[in-house]
Amino acid sequence: MQSRRRKFVSKISKKVTMKLSTTRMPELPLHMPAFNVDDITVHILKATTGVSEPIPDYNILQVKKGHCRVNGIIMYENAVWSPKPCLTCMCSNGREICDETICTPLSCPETIIHDGECCPVCSEAVVKSMFVDNQPEFSGDLPESDNINDFNTVKPTRKKQGKGNLPEKEKRLEKIRKKEEKKTKKKKDMEEQKHQEEKKKLALEKENEKKRKEKKKIEDKRRKEEEKKEFDRLESEQKQREREQIERDEEEDDNYEEDYFLRGDVFRNPPRFPGIRRSTMIHHPPLPPGCFISEITVSCSNAKLTQIPPISDPDVTNLDLLGNLIFSIPKEAFNGMPNLERIDLSKNKLTSNGIDSQAFKSIKSLKRLDLTGNLLIHIPSDLPSSLEELKLNDNKLESLNEDSLKGLTDLVTLEMEGNKLSEANASPLAFKPLQHLTYMRLGRNKFRTIPQGLPASIEELYLENNDIEDIVETAFNQTANLNTVILRHNKLEESRIAPLTWIFHENLESIDLSHNKLYQVPSYLPKSLLHLVLVGNEIERIPGYVFAHLNPGLEYLYLSSNKLDNEGIDTFSFYGATQSLREIFLDHNDLKYIPAGIEFMKDLHVLRLNDNKIRSVPPNCICSVEEDADSSMEYLHLENNYINTREISPYTFSCIRSYSNIILKPQKIK
Repeated sequence: MQSRRRKFVSKISKKVTMKLSTTRMPELPLHMPAFNVDDITVHILKATTGVSEPIPDYNILQVKKGHCRVNGIIMYENAVWSPKPCLTCMCSNGREICDETICTPLSCPETIIHDGECCPVCSEAVVKSMFVDNQPEFSGDLPESDNINDFNTVKPTRKKQGKGNLPEKEKRLEKIRKKEEKKTKKKKDMEEQKHQEEKKKLALEKENEKKRKEKKKIEDKRRKEEEKKEFDRLESEQKQREREQIERDEEEDDNYEEDYFLRGDVFRNPPRFPGIRRSTMIHHPPLPPGCFISEITVSCSNAKLTQIPPISDPDVTNLDLLGNLIFSIPKEAFNGMPNLERIDLSKNKLTSNGIDSQAFKSIKSLKRLDLTGNLLIHIPSDLPSSLEELKLNDNKLESLNEDSLKGLTDLVTLEMEGNKLSEANASPLAFKPLQHLTYMRLGRNKFRTIPQGLPASIEELYLENNDIEDIVETAFNQTANLNTVILRHNKLEESRIAPLTWIFHENLESIDLSHNKLYQVPSYLPKSLLHLVLVGNEIERIPGYVFAHLNPGLEYLYLSSNKLDNEGIDTFSFYGATQSLREIFLDHNDLKYIPAGIEFMKDLHVLRLNDNKIRSVPPNCICSVEEDADSSMEYLHLENNYINTREISPYTFSCIRSYSNIILKPQKIK
């Protein structure tokens, strides 16, 4: 038993020594465990408080299914990278799998590693002495030499054997040496040839790029000159026509005066003045102050406009009118920009009566329309069927009828937050035309239940800050593709969520029920659930086996700011999720010791237990004695409890790879 303890303590000491020798010290000193090998007396255990961990964000699914997080970077499924030479990693099913290249052992005494390669090769100077392994075959001394490479030219004196023929072994060694030299020379020649080819290719590319730039410059210059000539010609023709018109007018005026005196009783038609042909000159009205045009975009943000500026340019595809005082859109407002794809009219003074029913009819390619922050009481009619994104947040919408979204079959994103919508004024048939809608925001409205008639194609649904009190079984019956549901800041209780609401959903991975009226973790969760956010409720208990039916298993569980104590968590509370959980937030609760079951979670990366009432950390509550391997823990938070750090055993955190990831300070005063 004493030998086993010594071995374990030696392992910890070695880990601490490696950490101190390879890690750059933070601003605060890092005090590592110091103890006596014989009596295992711990003097002090502290961890740095300067760990740069990002502030937790409960609102975002940090790593989607199949993705990996490597050093704060999200790697997609099947992504391949090389963190260091001879090591190649791949993201597979959310796990980081690395494969190290095993180099072939070499017998030569001197090796080199070429750029871009990870395995060494024999150097050009192959020492002859590497082949000399049978000393009795040679006699005499080698000539003196200061350079070890001279051994290649010195022939050892052999004992007399036959008629001067070299022994078979020496011939074989000589053959190997020549073969190695030939191989090295061939490799050098190939590298040199490759280098020369790359150099020539680079020079050729530079030359071609230079020629392209010069050619483009010449073409631009020629085009500008031609445009200037054409403009000068048109201007000259215009001036000539004006002069001729003036002369004709003067001549006709003279003739008119003569005729008036000669034949004053005869009726005369007014003279016809030939106008300027439209094909010769296109007139562009100047943009209002505060507007500018950049290629295909006209921007008039916060320019204090009261109406849509008269622009006639078929090349414009983006029109930005954010933050003005526009109160109406007449029928012909966009006639001069038929190819618009995006219009931003957010934060204006638009009213439903001020928008002509034919205002958007001339725009056949419009994909994005933002009307956020206006005074609309209903959705504008006859919107282009090409729309893919429609934003109507922060208006005064009072109803949704079956014709409100008529014809918008290509709509993918619909946002109507901050209005006066409810189940009483939103028709179940209103969303029926939306055959491709995947993203919908209905937060900050007056809904008391889940809206009926949700599109079957919807994947993300946001209903935060409503008055939702219950969820019926049929609420999500037609939404088989649903992936994310956000229901935070409502009035839900676990007893008001029907058992068959979403338990059979196979794609629902993320649910946010933060800031409701839950007293325990809800049962009958979707079997595909990966991400559960329950922050800011009144949860006192995690029922046993509540996660047992989840497949492949819960990965993120956020229970911060509740009323959990140790009586509300038992051995079976995390049953079914111990092998899948990656993050658990239990901070700001009433826990007095580490909950049971944590030591069995081998894939856990982040554990937050700060701001509780924990007074001690026993040896086996974080690291299991049955497992000797390092855990995957990246951050362990235990600050703001009542822990005496001097009483922590050196075995407590033995499975954690880096002590700098353990946050113990500050602690509360007893």
